[in-house]
Amino acid sequence: MTNQNPMMCDLETGICGPAGEGNAEMSFIDLSTPSKKIDLYYVTDPICSHCWALEPTLRKFVEEYGQYFNMHTIMGGLLEKWDGFADVSNGISGPEDVAGHWREVGDHTRMPIDGSFWLEDPVSSSFIPSRVYKVIQQKDASLAPVFLRKAREAVFPFNKNIGRDQVLIDIINEMGLNGEEIVKESYLPAAQDSLQEDFQMAGRLSVRGFPTIIFLNEEKKGVKVGGARPFDSYVQALKQILPEENIQPKTAPKLQNILKKEGLLFSREIEELYGLEQSDVAAFVEKELTTDGYIVEEVLGEKYIKVNK
Repeated sequence: MTNQNPMMCDLETGICGPAGEGNAEMSFIDLSTPSKKIDLYYVTDPICSHCWALEPTLRKFVEEYGQYFNMHTIMGGLLEKWDGFADVSNGISGPEDVAGHWREVGDHTRMPIDGSFWLEDPVSSSFIPSRVYKVIQQKDASLAPVFLRKAREAVFPFNKNIGRDQVLIDIINEMGLNGEEIVKESYLPAAQDSLQEDFQMAGRLSVRGFPTIIFLNEEKKGVKVGGARPFDSYVQALKQILPEENIQPKTAPKLQNILKKEGLLFSREIEELYGLEQSDVAAFVEKELTTDGYIVEEVLGEKYIKVNK
């Protein structure tokens, strides 16, 4: 799957993908290959701004309803390269045109996005961090989502170019892995072949924008939810594919447990997970965590807490 189309994220639909191509919020799909369990496919990209905006909702959904599905994260290939690209009608003729739109997404969703690096040191291709994701996934599948989250933290609120080898190496080293070795391996043909398999799967699933979440039953029939949607959209999709199940959510994990696992949480994420107003977060955090167990910081006007190491 090769993608040289403009990278565009629509504030109204909550979809990142080729400019001018529409995506239905929810549609029925039918695949023929049999499967034994309910599967959830999350098709995404490391530099998809609406995927970053979806983080609070998706985490809550996985924590409360993850017992009903096996989750598979698929790299979709948002941006192969900028060379030769121009889209006058949509106002994008180069990476510098992305910065303003990213800030709009961040302001609109309160998942902070800086984006100014697009003006000085832009990501040349989202395939670069996507290949790293695939290498890590093959080594230890449990660490692949950890890398994806840390890469998004780096690129969105903290304004780092995750298309740069050294940025990726630093992220991987912080995870306790060998960053230089993994980044080097990501340039081998096997890494691109693995990424291509994800692109092919996204094509089979008829995905044309990110984020897209697809629920498939044992007969490979299910529901496709396109764009960053409210929490209830995913709950309703799950109930639609499991009509005979008494779907009940688990209680959200304790804040200390989720923070230990994630390392860093933004206020918007805590609000979504625990059903809080923004004004109630500080008191909730103080009540749930020991004073020396966390640090409160701020970026782009949004507070976040992180583990005090």
